Amino acid sequence: MAKFFGNLNLVLAVGFALAIGVMLCYADIEPITVNTVFHWLHVFFGILWIGLLYYLNFVQVPTMPKVPAELKKGVTGFIAPSVFFYFRWAALLTVVTGLTIAINAGYAHRAMTFSGATRAENMIGLGMWLALIMAFNVWFIIWPAQKKILGLVDATDEEKAKLAPRALAASRINLLLSLPMLWCMANANINI
Repeated sequence: MAKFFGNLNLVLAVGFALAIGVMLCYADIEPITVNTVFHWLHVFFGILWIGLLYYLNFVQVPTMPKVPAELKKGVTGFIAPSVFFYFRWAALLTVVTGLTIAINAGYAHRAMTFSGATRAENMIGLGMWLALIMAFNVWFIIWPAQKKILGLVDATDEEKAKLAPRALAASRINLLLSLPMLWCMANANINI
């Protein structure tokens, strides 16, 4: 049992297999469509993305000043690069799956332009725009800065010191935007 639970890829594969089994078992109640599968993936990637955003803002960033200097390399050299790998790809896949749902269901244009026939379409549009801003911050502000801060890309100590507040501000903006974004996404009630 320890060998099974010690293998993340195996646990994920079995989890996905179980989920597919549940989908097939309940297909008469909830038919398996492109949108139901993408909605499920959207929620999975969204939880991963926002969960890591919250981990960074609530745990890692506030704890780092308390970590003894000789232990910081363990975080910056091993944990943080892994966190940022999953963080940035989860952000991208959340956006891609969300846009796929909206395009496939036919409300993407109305939602993105706030010209929806219903308030729900306009609410989901606001959530989509907030998520796009957040994903932009991840890929074009946070990640480029973190590559240098973590030493994955060469940078001077002065450059790292200058980038740290920028990365923190973008991350805190994402934390701030995540709250209304989650409200919009959870409560828009778009029929998929």
